[in-house]
Amino acid sequence: MTMAGLLIIAMVLDAILGEPKWLWQRVPHPAVLMGRVVGWLDERLNTGNGRKAKGLLALLLLILLGYLIGQILAAFGPIAEIATAAVLLAQRSLVQHVQKVADGLRMSVQQGRRNVAMIVSRDTAAMDGPAVARSAIESAAENLSDGVIAPAFWFLIGGLPGLLIYKFVNTADSMIGYRTPRHEQFGWAAARMDDLLNLVPARLTALFIALPAGAVGQWRLIRSDAAQHKSPNAGWPEAAMARAIDVALAGPRTYDGVTQQFAWVHSAGSRNIGPIEIDAAITRLWHAWAVMLGAAILLCLLTS
Repeated sequence: MTMAGLLIIAMVLDAILGEPKWLWQRVPHPAVLMGRVVGWLDERLNTGNGRKAKGLLALLLLILLGYLIGQILAAFGPIAEIATAAVLLAQRSLVQHVQKVADGLRMSVQQGRRNVAMIVSRDTAAMDGPAVARSAIESAAENLSDGVIAPAFWFLIGGLPGLLIYKFVNTADSMIGYRTPRHEQFGWAAARMDDLLNLVPARLTALFIALPAGAVGQWRLIRSDAAQHKSPNAGWPEAAMARAIDVALAGPRTYDGVTQQFAWVHSAGSRNIGPIEIDAAITRLWHAWAVMLGAAILLCLLTS
């Protein structure tokens, strides 16, 4: 079976089953294990002088580990490949987490804040309803790229080794890829590699959001908005989502008590938003997932 055929089954399984709590309550999730490896390398290597070189060494070790684990698992055959890919895709769990924010906002702003705090790193205590909704929608768009489209893309390109390398690098970026005194040097290599690995998937995600929404005609504006983001990649799905559901995203936000003035994405879009707009974003998540599935089916037909 081709990689595209394996991906089709894995995507459908993930969409149906999501994250089985009964399993991950008994054994650690692979993402948790990856995090432990990154944490161990951070503790052992991120000391003394030459931290940028040590960070590069840590990255190379993670890439090697991802490649070796991927090769070992692939040797067990297509069932192991499908199961591993399904576990490492995150469409259904992403939708569930974002839906919880919409459901919370329908109860109260306070519950919306509590639920969105589970998926974003910014300060949530003083958020009003629209700020909660914006945060959820932005997280939905960015995690569609990081958690669904990019893993699927690298599985198509490199099989399980490609998928696991991506997940190790992405996990490392989420843990050590920050410009803090401790991680600015040590996490530099992981952050730059994550930027590289997401270069194509982030733009594909924007396209997959824009296509079914009829927003491809606004591609020049999507690209312009994406360029204002501090990340070379995260702005693409966010800008496409803003146009797809006609809302303004980004804007001022607070981290660790400090308010930062981010540019508005699609500033002409609605700013008085809430659970209805989150629901619309969830619909776009499924539409983008369907486009990715359709692309995999087409590729399977062409290569079989």
